Order: sequence, then C-alpha cells, then structure tokens
Amino acid sequence: MKSGALDAVRAAGGEVFGLTSEPQSLATEASEAWALGYPCVGDPHHEIRDACQDRGWLGVFANENAGHLRRRPWASHPKGYFQPGVLAINRAGRVLYRWRCRPLRQNMSGAGQRPTPQYVWAEIQSRLTPNTANAALDEAPEFARRDAPWPLFVALLLAHGWFLRPRAFPLARLGDEPSAKPQRMFRRMAVFAGAWVAAFALLPIAWVALGLVAWAAVAAPGVVALHRQFQHIPQGEP
Repeated sequence: MKSGALDAVRAAGGEVFGLTSEPQSLATEASEAWALGYPCVGDPHHEIRDACQDRGWLGVFANENAGHLRRRPWASHPKGYFQPGVLAINRAGRVLYRWRCRPLRQNMSGAGQRPTPQYVWAEIQSRLTPNTANAALDEAPEFARRDAPWPLFVALLLAHGWFLRPRAFPLARLGDEPSAKPQRMFRRMAVFAGAWVAAFALLPIAWVALGLVAWAAVAAPGVVALHRQFQHIPQGEP
C-alpha cells in the first residue's frame, strides 16, 4: 500500500490478506498484476466469509446478481460476489476493527468508497492494548472521497449504453482493451444534452418534445430494471 499502512502492520507483527469471491487462480493473478504486496485468498464458495459470520466477527454482504460480469467469461463467482469489508483480529481472535459495506443507492449499491488505510490502521492501533473489548462495527469511517449520487450513477450507466439502456462498466483484466471510463461518459452526456437543447432551439418544439417522450419510453424499462437489480439494503443482516 502506498499509504505505508502495510509496512506499519507488519512492523507491529501483523499481516494483511485480501479475500475475494473469485477462485484462487484469479486471486493470485490479481495480487501479482496489481503488485499489492500481500497475498489474496480465493473464497468462491464463501467458506471463509461464512466462518467469519458464524464466529460473530463480521457479516459481509454478497450480491448474487453478476449481470455486469457476463461479458467476462473468465470471471467466476459461483455464489455471488462480496461487498467490501475490513476485519482486523489479533492472535486471540479479539476483533480490533471491523467495517462492512451495506449496499445502498447512496453508495452506488456498494460500488463506491472504502475506508482509508491510514484511518483503519489508526483505529487498530487504538485497540492494541490487552483486555480491550471487541471493536464495534464502524458505521462512520473516514473515506477518501464521496460517492456519486444515485441519479448521476444511473446517468453514467445510461450514457455507457448510448442512452438506450443502462450498461454497467465491465471489469478489466490485464491485457484487455481499455474499458469505458466515467470521464468519457461525462463528455457523452454533455453532447447528448447539448443535442436536445439545440433541437429545441432550432426545430419545432412539438416534434422535439414528441421525440423526447419516445426516447424516454425506450430508455425507461432499462432504468427501472437497473433500479430493481442493484442492491439497496437499508437494514438487516447479510
């Protein structure tokens, strides 16, 4: 980690592991391709996830809908993919820190931000004293940035689908062609909006309005399906 948190954890006698719902072959590939500096463990059948939940350490949400992965035949999540989470425990099994992403529309159904490494390490350090109680679930961690509002997120996916149907951004793999970037979608949205403004200014308003209604009728089913597909779990356990 560029933040120095990984070195600090190891200097304190700890270790960092990444856990993914991909098989071990892809977990190892990711660790090497991204030069993470720590091992990644594949848990495609959620055995480690379930063990952490059964022990009362951390219950991580998982999404069984992998629609945006279907165009990537190499991706493999047999029981669904994990939502992000962070768990720190000592050798005695005492919880030093825990956070999990609750998928909401406010955080793009979990596709958004994570706690900063510096913040997490500082929280862990504050609980290294012996006999400290298990850390409570962190409900308000420090994030590096804010998530995009849900309407903007939907608009970006709609722009990626050329304004006909929302299309999720695909996962890229080392050697793949560069995937679509949100920055390009902002430009696409600006051109799309500008075209409608120009049409209203130059063409008969009634005809342009009819065209806008027709476009909305075409795009609406996809937007409704996206709204239902993405997780929104305001309360409850995984």
